[in-house]
Amino acid sequence: MGVFVFLPLVLPLTAWPIARLAEHHLHPRTATRLLTGVAAVMAVCSTVCLALVMVVGTAQLPGNPLPDGWSDPEVRAAVPYDEIVGKAAIPALCAVVVACGRTLWRHGRVRRRAHRALAGLRGTEVAVLPDGVPYAYALPGGRRDRVVVTTGLLERLRPAERRALFAHERAHLAGRHHRYLLAVQLAARANPFLRPLRTAVAYTAERWADEDAAQRVGSRRAVAQAIGRAALVSRGTPVSTLAGLAAAGPVPRRVAALLGPAPAVRRWPSLFTVVGLAAWGAAAGAVMSAMSSANSAVTMALILYAATPL
Repeated sequence: MGVFVFLPLVLPLTAWPIARLAEHHLHPRTATRLLTGVAAVMAVCSTVCLALVMVVGTAQLPGNPLPDGWSDPEVRAAVPYDEIVGKAAIPALCAVVVACGRTLWRHGRVRRRAHRALAGLRGTEVAVLPDGVPYAYALPGGRRDRVVVTTGLLERLRPAERRALFAHERAHLAGRHHRYLLAVQLAARANPFLRPLRTAVAYTAERWADEDAAQRVGSRRAVAQAIGRAALVSRGTPVSTLAGLAAAGPVPRRVAALLGPAPAVRRWPSLFTVVGLAAWGAAAGAVMSAMSSANSAVTMALILYAATPL
């Protein structure tokens, strides 16, 4: 094990350069998938290694669940340990579990509230809520995926802007963007070093929906106008409403991107570019994190097996 058990805890720093570069240089779909995958792998690996540090560092404490053979001097010599670090890992791991549990609970609670708000409405793909507060969001799950919009927002949009808005929300549902967003939220809870990736994915997921909506309606300018007007009329919407499901991201940057040329569709950037170098660096960090955590876990299992009396 040695120092390798600590590597997955800090390797998420290798993903910081790609977080911002991916927003500007990669297609939003590619950026969302890349950043989410890297964040998920690194979060799992750092959590596994945090648990290993806790077990190794607290092996000599009374009440530990390890077998008596663990106290053998030869076994202790084979596995470097630090009791202070091991004790510190206990509250750290508990904090990770609690934070991830709260995120999942809040995610489920918001979705349940959203589905209850639609009770009594017709089961159409677009659900119109009689609410003067202007907001709209994509609601997955339930009997069917639905686009939810309030009368307060529809009254403020032109017909072309409404079509662009509906296309944007349908793109969220078709791309299952809520899964990417939930994954990076959990990853950021597991390791604070992954928070830049959470912010980046929140933006690239919106840009992904913007580009799909532009293709569907055939006009990038129409989508840009719909986004800008919806953001203006929704300004000041209370946080307590279900509009929290519709995090719009940095609207000015999205509008500027839509008014420019469409991004090139590339599945993976070339290594001989700045963004390509950053992407490969983040991927290498994820691979190293996985290998370090796997090596530490296998070493722990082998030592426990050898130290456990038959």
